[in-house]
Amino acid sequence: IFFFWLLHWLPTTTIGGDRCCVTHHLFNFYIDKVFKHCKTEDSYVNRKISSIANSFLSVKRKLEQCHEQNKCMCGQESTEKFKQILVNYEGLNVTSAAIKSLGELDILLDWMEKSG
Repeated sequence: IFFFWLLHWLPTTTIGGDRCCVTHHLFNFYIDKVFKHCKTEDSYVNRKISSIANSFLSVKRKLEQCHEQNKCMCGQESTEKFKQILVNYEGLNVTSAAIKSLGELDILLDWMEKSG
């Protein structure tokens, strides 16, 4: 349910700075909240999650360079909508929310591919 916002909001986020800002926020979100709580009984799945998390860390470092050079400005609408995603996420059980977010990662990746 919390990614209902994301699904309808991401396609409208096309301005360069906002796109950078949203991507930066979402990568931080996945690294700080989602990947830390995605533990399964299956070690193979856990290794795959860890691999995705490491890829996100690599991209996050590059986004931080852009963000530090003030090329990644966050508009008010983007900030407010991202806050709503966090509120919806934090309203769920931590593990369930993390697994749900991981299952909906395709929304983010599809948007990044189309807007890249």
